[in-house]
Amino acid sequence: MAKNEAVRCRLLYVVGQLRLGGLERQLYYLLANLNHARYCPGVVVWNLNHNDKYYKDIEALTIPLYGFPPEWSFPAKLKALRALTRQLRPEVIHSYGFYTNFAVAYAAWATKTLAIGSRRSEYNPRKRRRGGVKRLLNAKWPAFHIVNSTPSADAANCALSLFTSRHVVTVRNALDLNQFTCMSEASEKRGYVAAIGSLMAVKRWDRLLRVARNLKNVLGEDIRFQIAGDGPLRPALDKLADDLGVSKIVEFRGAIHDIPAFLSGAKFLVHTSQSEGCPNVVMEAMACGLPVVAMETGEIPYLVEDGKTGFVVRQEDEATFTKYVSLLFSNDGLCLKMGEAAREKAKREFTLERLVSETLAAYRVAGWRDEIDGDSPVVMGKD
Repeated sequence: MAKNEAVRCRLLYVVGQLRLGGLERQLYYLLANLNHARYCPGVVVWNLNHNDKYYKDIEALTIPLYGFPPEWSFPAKLKALRALTRQLRPEVIHSYGFYTNFAVAYAAWATKTLAIGSRRSEYNPRKRRRGGVKRLLNAKWPAFHIVNSTPSADAANCALSLFTSRHVVTVRNALDLNQFTCMSEASEKRGYVAAIGSLMAVKRWDRLLRVARNLKNVLGEDIRFQIAGDGPLRPALDKLADDLGVSKIVEFRGAIHDIPAFLSGAKFLVHTSQSEGCPNVVMEAMACGLPVVAMETGEIPYLVEDGKTGFVVRQEDEATFTKYVSLLFSNDGLCLKMGEAAREKAKREFTLERLVSETLAAYRVAGWRDEIDGDSPVVMGKD
């Protein structure tokens, strides 16, 4: 079941997997910046793969890692997590993704451990009915959830469904700002418009391809788009790009691990997703000093100050989206001005110190009593 022998921990995190992804990156940021000596964190991986990117990164932090083979059944994993929780006796067990919420609640049942759940995408009560019993259970339990966007918290608080947690606190995502540098060179020296995300239906890449077609009709092949990401829709999107006649101006780059380097060549970022929580890619572009043109969803209206650090466009309004992309592409001075404002906002509000302090504060709101004396809970590094 576990790689490490069980050791006492105060904060135990449960995550579905540790491959390259935004949720996993946020967990890594949190763990890397907790005071390990004070909080004794541990991690349980629901579907363990030692080759996953963030498994190796968290292992390098010398944090105890436990996990269950992917082939184990759901009941077997529930039983194992409950046994491990009783062995470790954590003060808090935090499900860091929606789909392990109920497992965490079950593991903490009839113990003194405080169970915390998560939602990391836009909350829609009507969609919750489509996922079967497990989805309903994950939406209901534990009683206290941390979400990463204000609209999700508001929707949960207003929902009439019995299968909705009534105690919700918002903790937005954060960035390691040291990995992202402000773009000091002029916008005209950068060659393309960037887009980042998995090639899945919810990201609505079809919108971007239609925008590219409309802009090609006006600007010709001077405008270029590069998409960083991979996923099941790659063949279909390649075909759609061909059908729309934009294959020469839209390049699918596949999965890119060095996002700062990718953004360093971009004029600005576009984001066409239908549904989001608090998208890392928008924050990363802003930290690099790039403006953002994004569809309105999740926390984007908070991240992107419309008209100041970029433009926020209502869902389905592709004409306005196209207009703003054209405006930024043709106006290097506006790109630079908005990019500078975006970078300043990132420096103020996207810090790792905030992520740690707000997460610990949420535990306290939920009833955790942090009774061990120590220095400040926010420490850059493991000690």
